[in-house]
Amino acid sequence: MIPAVLFEQASVRYGARRALDDATAMFASGAVTGIVGPNGAGKTTLLKAASRLVPLGSGTCSVLGRPLGAWPRDALARAVAYLPQGGNAAWPVTGRRLAALGRLPHGRAAAADRLAVERALERADAGAFAERRLDELSSGERARVLFARALATEAPILLADEPAAHLDPAHQLRLMELLREEARRGAAVAVTLHELALAARFCDRILLMDEGCIVAQGPPEDALGAGALAEVFGVEAILAPGPGGGPAAVVPWRRLSA
Repeated sequence: MIPAVLFEQASVRYGARRALDDATAMFASGAVTGIVGPNGAGKTTLLKAASRLVPLGSGTCSVLGRPLGAWPRDALARAVAYLPQGGNAAWPVTGRRLAALGRLPHGRAAAADRLAVERALERADAGAFAERRLDELSSGERARVLFARALATEAPILLADEPAAHLDPAHQLRLMELLREEARRGAAVAVTLHELALAARFCDRILLMDEGCIVAQGPPEDALGAGALAEVFGVEAILAPGPGGGPAAVVPWRRLSA
């Protein structure tokens, strides 16, 4: 696998708290990397560090083989599309105008930009909201428009922070299918998820995080084993083979006693 984003012994501090602790990991081109872990594990911080939204306190991060700090801001915005957590934007702008913000790193609007925006809205199943104001949409509808904005950038790296959180099951599946499509076109996709079943089914690699540390990484069948889930999440999970020999199904079943 070719690393599009590579962390080596990277740490991030928020005051006295170490949110990311000596992390070594990569997001590979052509693959979907799922980042899972309990609340406060450092998942969002890892994505923000790759986007240069938070500074590293120590260690290194490179993007497409170039040190992160050496990237001009406009070039980095074209290389890395970041979808932040939460579908809670409520600006009085239309869905199309919001999706078009994904093209800002490319400069002046042109026919190619308009096509990219329309294509992104269609792929995110958000075309019906193109002329509706964002503050008139449900949280799930806003999430689809915000995802269209990230797709419109057409960046080689796509970082998505809990994009499935506000979606119904059908649109969660569609979202993960789109992330797989982005990986098939060669993009490096990293996505934080609380839905372990989605992570096991759609991700090529898993980073399992806890208290700022990466405690396991590898294929889902390795990183999402019963022992790891019990230790990190404190849950007993049902692990079952997927239909037709596909990816295993992971279903949290009960909370383990403290």
